[in-house]
Amino acid sequence: MKRVLRFAFIFLSALCILIDGSHFRGGIISWRPLNSIPTGSTAQILIHQRYFWNRQWVSFPNPNCTEATVAAQTPIPVNSYMTCLGNCSSSNYSSTGLPTIMTSTDCDANPIIETWAGERYDTLALPLITSITIGFVSSAWLNTLYIGAASPWSIISRIDLGLRPDGLINSSPVTNTLPVVFCQRAVTVVHSVQMADNDATDILQCRWSNSNSAYNYNHYDECGGICSGLPSGTTLTGSNCTLSFNLPIANLYYACALQVEDYYNSSSTSPMSSVPVQFLFYAYNTSASACSQRPSIIGARPNTACIGAPIGVQLNETVIVQTYCPGQTIVDIVTSSPIGMTHSAISNSSSGIWAMILTWTPTATQSGPQGFCAGAIDNSGLQSDPYCITFLVNISAVSLIQSSATPVGNILQNQTVFEIQADASIFPPTRNSTL
Repeated sequence: MKRVLRFAFIFLSALCILIDGSHFRGGIISWRPLNSIPTGSTAQILIHQRYFWNRQWVSFPNPNCTEATVAAQTPIPVNSYMTCLGNCSSSNYSSTGLPTIMTSTDCDANPIIETWAGERYDTLALPLITSITIGFVSSAWLNTLYIGAASPWSIISRIDLGLRPDGLINSSPVTNTLPVVFCQRAVTVVHSVQMADNDATDILQCRWSNSNSAYNYNHYDECGGICSGLPSGTTLTGSNCTLSFNLPIANLYYACALQVEDYYNSSSTSPMSSVPVQFLFYAYNTSASACSQRPSIIGARPNTACIGAPIGVQLNETVIVQTYCPGQTIVDIVTSSPIGMTHSAISNSSSGIWAMILTWTPTATQSGPQGFCAGAIDNSGLQSDPYCITFLVNISAVSLIQSSATPVGNILQNQTVFEIQADASIFPPTRNSTL
């Protein structure tokens, strides 16, 4: 009897470890200098981490997260560290690493998504000779992956503070993603991932993360158990970070691991930094009762809009969704948001029109491009295409100088050039067609 009880205890303990450990859903690591102009031998570097977690992980407090958790900016208690993993002697980056306790940004209780997302910022004074690989390596991914079920995760970034050819300190690219993107099984999907860079002239490329630490730019396993996590035949166009693929099995998740990298110009052969982005696709079969058309997010801002956002000024934006069939309702809008943004309940203002109001006051720490993404889900489990906009924090809208407009008066039919001056120089970030 004791042997049976001992076996039962061991089995249940192992089961708890399996359930307790499978909590990672993806993430992003990026960085930028607070001042790109070098002064002295060190620079203040702002390091950003964003991770998606299983909101029902047994180590998380009960009750599970809600929008109230987001509004309160409740910490997500993942007590681990993002550590230095390569060439660490070039820097004074902490040997312990940076904590991975996040501030809540998004919570989604949809049974297919079930995520608690958050981010954090840390400012470090690093020497300008810093050229290190940093990352968050632990376990485990969820159990229902097409490739890499319950495997360890490895999410890796590179910080190189050697001065650029223009004499400035580099800023890494930035990106954002939904934690889970829904895709119909056995249908070709084309999906683009956000890329942007505050260094306006940089060339951006994305590539597959890989485990070949002897040859990849980060010199470390960049993807743990989810390298090549999408089916064979998947293609990636690096210049605009666009995937094309077909998911063969329904009711499974498919992990995607990419590196977004910036090059000084088109002739550069080595990137200046490397930013990971890891997230999930989910394959479904369409039910017979589903609408023939998925919902779509139609504004108020157009998809890929770029919006100036002054520090300390409250912004109110509206995500508007359209449905197309009788009985088709919006039951969820999954989001990926910056710290401090809150999300209203979904309203149905008129037939076929649904809305969520976003409220946000940017802080100085959030200066630069800040991405927001959303996806609307209907009562048949159909998800809209991702909708992503970019807030340029600490960049106010320019005013146009009306008196500078040319030509004026009667304009010839063959006139093709029109000019008007603004009251400030405009330097938009580098971005792909999704931002």
